[in-house]
Amino acid sequence: MLLHSALGLRPGVHAAADILRAAGHTVVVPDYYDGEVFDEVEDGLRKRDALGVEEIRRRVRRFGESVDRPVVFAGFSLGAAAAGTLAASHPAARGLILMHGAVADDALAGPWPAGVPVQVHYGEGDPWVEPATVAELERLVTASGAAFEVHTYPTDAHLFADPGLPDYDPCAATLMWQRVTEFLKRISD
Repeated sequence: MLLHSALGLRPGVHAAADILRAAGHTVVVPDYYDGEVFDEVEDGLRKRDALGVEEIRRRVRRFGESVDRPVVFAGFSLGAAAAGTLAASHPAARGLILMHGAVADDALAGPWPAGVPVQVHYGEGDPWVEPATVAELERLVTASGAAFEVHTYPTDAHLFADPGLPDYDPCAATLMWQRVTEFLKRISD
């Protein structure tokens, strides 16, 4: 399950799903923004705020409830936080991939599920990702015995893997997708 950022279910999210499908994975990309898509972060954040965090969580939990087989939760930015919440609590979770984001505070509240490895990707200078939050997640995940990987990229761009945005960095995006598909292969074997 691949969850979109505050910009909505943009073509870049569909492109990401296609990359994963080409690697042999079944990918679901739910829309929790009522079909609205944005090019500017401020507009996407207004939508987030209009819905409210609790409503977004409710919608994301509903998507999670529809999953009854092993699943890897992945997300971009705001969607990374939602994916983290699902991976921390869903009985069928088999992995978590955080792209351009850390993880929701509620996912850090308790013990991490032992069989749920985590992979994190973000730009070194990304103002939206707190390295201390990533470090806290690493401590929690490794304390459970699960594997944890963090990959940083030489950019200060936030959504550097979305080819439809000005922050797109093709070199960083290509490397990220290579690492993501390798991670999925390892945890699927």
